[in-house]
Amino acid sequence: MNGLLGLSRLIDRLSMLIGKSVMWLILAVTLVSASNAIIRKAFDVSSNAWLELQWYLFAAVFLLGAGYVFLQNAHVRIDFISSRLTSRKRNWIDVFGIVVFLIPLCLIVINLSWPLFMNAFKSGEMSQNAGGLIRWPVYLMMPLGFGLLLMQAVSELIKRVAFLRGVAPDSLESAQEKSDEEKLLEELAAAAEKSGRGAK
Repeated sequence: MNGLLGLSRLIDRLSMLIGKSVMWLILAVTLVSASNAIIRKAFDVSSNAWLELQWYLFAAVFLLGAGYVFLQNAHVRIDFISSRLTSRKRNWIDVFGIVVFLIPLCLIVINLSWPLFMNAFKSGEMSQNAGGLIRWPVYLMMPLGFGLLLMQAVSELIKRVAFLRGVAPDSLESAQEKSDEEKLLEELAAAAEKSGRGAK
């Protein structure tokens, strides 16, 4: 199990590195989008290449960042149900979901999207829009993104099983912690209650 936990830590570090890097693409999307809008309004000039670059970057953010989101336990959960369950039950549910749904989905998407990427790469497929970009880089985002998500799914599966076997801490505990927004709301409510008492 120690070897598998070592592999899990390695995958986690890779997901963290990629996730932190992908965050910069959000700035790039914003700058490209703003520049496009300003140039179009100010000079009445538009470029399909820049418009397509926006959605290429947008696709990269969501697809390449999926593994990082899973690592951070920031994906969608039905919290009002999972918060009422014991740690062991939550982990068993995750093991079931990863094995039955997530890993097969990743494998199916990779299997279907890889030939699409290879065909576009070999043929040099270009956008049908005038002045558009080559297509293979955006097609590559599908197998690459789901490949990264698959790796993180394996890491999370290792951590869940390790917890259930009693050899590792519960990696879902961080998901049960309050978000910064929830903490801020509690602080504001406490401050309002305190000032209300002071006014009486």
